[in-house]
Amino acid sequence: MLKTRIITALILAPIAIGGIFFLPPLGFALFTGAIITLGAWEWANMSGIESPAGRVGYALATAIILYGLLNVPFVAVLWLSLLWWGVCFLLVRGYPAGSEKWGSLPARAVMGLFVLVPAWVGLNHLRTGGFQFGDSTNNLLLILYVFCVVWVADIGAYFAGRAFGKAKLAPRVSPGKSWAGVWGGLMAVGVFALVVSWLASAGTVQTSLLILASLATGLVSVLGDLLESMLKRHRGIKDSSQLLPGHGGIMDRIDSLTAAIPVFALIITKLGWLTTGHW
Repeated sequence: MLKTRIITALILAPIAIGGIFFLPPLGFALFTGAIITLGAWEWANMSGIESPAGRVGYALATAIILYGLLNVPFVAVLWLSLLWWGVCFLLVRGYPAGSEKWGSLPARAVMGLFVLVPAWVGLNHLRTGGFQFGDSTNNLLLILYVFCVVWVADIGAYFAGRAFGKAKLAPRVSPGKSWAGVWGGLMAVGVFALVVSWLASAGTVQTSLLILASLATGLVSVLGDLLESMLKRHRGIKDSSQLLPGHGGIMDRIDSLTAAIPVFALIITKLGWLTTGHW
């Protein structure tokens, strides 16, 4: 299994790096749209759509929605996403209570759109917007930053959870997660934000705000992970698919990012560091 995971990572890493960091904005939109469409194909299974044709149909419908949003104001979608993740907090906290309200196939299918579509919108807002933080104006570094926030939170949570993880965070959803992991991940994110602010020559106010924005992003990334775990547990499956040998599915790799990206994009937009751009 370890060998399979390494081989898959070595194949996918250059593709992901090239698609995210070396394509023009429209190419970036198409590349990330393809990833989201594959994620939708997996979400169809998590929502209870079992037939191959139904899963493909759901994925194509998602792709059409993405295309229809090309000229829609980004910030409106991001505000909707923030509201959605607030609802998700209540759903995850109450599980399994309340699952009769969202457990039907149509409800879970709609949930997927609220997860996937704003993630794509947020990514493209980060890619095309006018950006300024400290002495940095590089949108690609901005995208890398939000990815790193999620990865740093995950790594910090792993080590803190192993060392101190007795009190479980959401045992009915994801038994492996602990409160110690959450706090450890947030501490790691705070230190990371501080280092990045120093590298960007940011002032005290910007540094403080970036730390707060990053902590909020790291916290909501945990919710993205928990939501997918809840859906998979409700569906009775371990992985979203076997699309990535040794890694499960695409959703298993981007679940935290789907929550972190739109929330982070909205926060830094409201802080004035990111303005709406153009394709």
